[in-house]
Amino acid sequence: MFLAIVWSEVGMVIAKLLLSLSILVILHEFGHYITARWFGCRVEKFYLFFDPWFSVFKKKVGDTEYGIGWLPLGGYVKIAGMVDESMDREQLALPPKPDEFRSKPAWQRLIIMLGGVTVNVLVAFIIYAGILMKWGEKKIYNNSLKYGIEVQDSLMLEFGFKDGDIIKSVDVRTIDNFNDNVARIVVGKNVVVQRGGAEQTIIMPEDLIGQLIDKKRSGVPLLEIRTPFWVGADTGISVSMGVKRFDRVVMVDSVNTPFVADVLLAFEKRKSSIASVVIERDGEQMNMQWQIDSTGMVDRMLIIGKPESLASAGVLKYEVKKYGFFAAFPAGIRMAWDKLGWYVDQFKMILTPKTEAYKGLGGFKAMANVFPKTKWDWESFWNITAFFSIILAFMNLLPIPGLDGGHVLFTLIEMVSGRKPNPKVLEYAQVAGMVFLLALMLYANGNDWFGWGRGR
Repeated sequence: MFLAIVWSEVGMVIAKLLLSLSILVILHEFGHYITARWFGCRVEKFYLFFDPWFSVFKKKVGDTEYGIGWLPLGGYVKIAGMVDESMDREQLALPPKPDEFRSKPAWQRLIIMLGGVTVNVLVAFIIYAGILMKWGEKKIYNNSLKYGIEVQDSLMLEFGFKDGDIIKSVDVRTIDNFNDNVARIVVGKNVVVQRGGAEQTIIMPEDLIGQLIDKKRSGVPLLEIRTPFWVGADTGISVSMGVKRFDRVVMVDSVNTPFVADVLLAFEKRKSSIASVVIERDGEQMNMQWQIDSTGMVDRMLIIGKPESLASAGVLKYEVKKYGFFAAFPAGIRMAWDKLGWYVDQFKMILTPKTEAYKGLGGFKAMANVFPKTKWDWESFWNITAFFSIILAFMNLLPIPGLDGGHVLFTLIEMVSGRKPNPKVLEYAQVAGMVFLLALMLYANGNDWFGWGRGR
């Protein structure tokens, strides 16, 4: 049974990742395809995934072969007369034809090269706009947290955070939404918290990300919302125990337990045994005996934790703002821009060795782990897909041969100098870029599985 659950979770995560990347790869390559066709270039192939030696599916329509390869590392369009990953030397050795990429003026070639990135940016805008229309923008106001934050990670305690703190700003930027706290803190330097009515500044270590990775936190959240332990349902196990929704655990084994962390710590000491529990309901207290299982919890008991439920209990202010059609698109652009800024901050840290952020460089496993494992949640799927689209656009613009940015760089040099680069130079640069990208991909995926960047 356990193996079946694990495999079902793994299968779901792989399915989400493949679907997300397939959508983005097809749309990215379509950006190159449609602009190439606009300018009269012959497109010989349009493939999802790579097809060395053989393909899973292929069908030729007109001059173009459409197909699905067996190697799920991306996709490509093969534009006639272009120095690309196909390395078609025979075609390039012949005189240019009017319908080839190399016959087109530089400005047209530049647009073709930017077509994929442009589509990815537009896709992110559209997805975020759709999310804002369908599910809305969700905000838990930091300054509304009645009991502040709960610090679940020991490193965060070492850095200076304490239970009950309220995050005010990171690097002088006010943080209104609790959901933005961790994302901003991990790339920040100075965090201002409100503690006991006064503000204090916490200086984050330069190697924060490296320390978090070294600790191998196993999914433990850095910060959570501090709340009392309220029973989360009045059905099933709760009914059989005589407890109701919003019954509050205030004491375990004669020890006061005002918050969830206190209750869980007390239960931890009572694994696989009986705990004496005092609950409070409508101002009255009742004594109970609860069986604690081997995990340190009451089997199948839920805890109030959803923002809307906590808002109804007066613990926080929770807002879901839905956008109309016309308002959603500028809001989606703003959302995508914020995500891009955050990703660029992370990228800079990876390129700065003293931050040790390179230890977290990951490949497909890291990407898959971003998706929820327990259920298919379309809201999270589209949020992650939109973010992946931003990453794909940014990474492809890097001026590395083998990426769109490398082709853009050579085209810009040609436009400025008025001279086309030597085809051999382009060919050697393409090979060097592909070798570099392959090595980077191997390192990232090796780091995923073996922790190469951690020196272990």
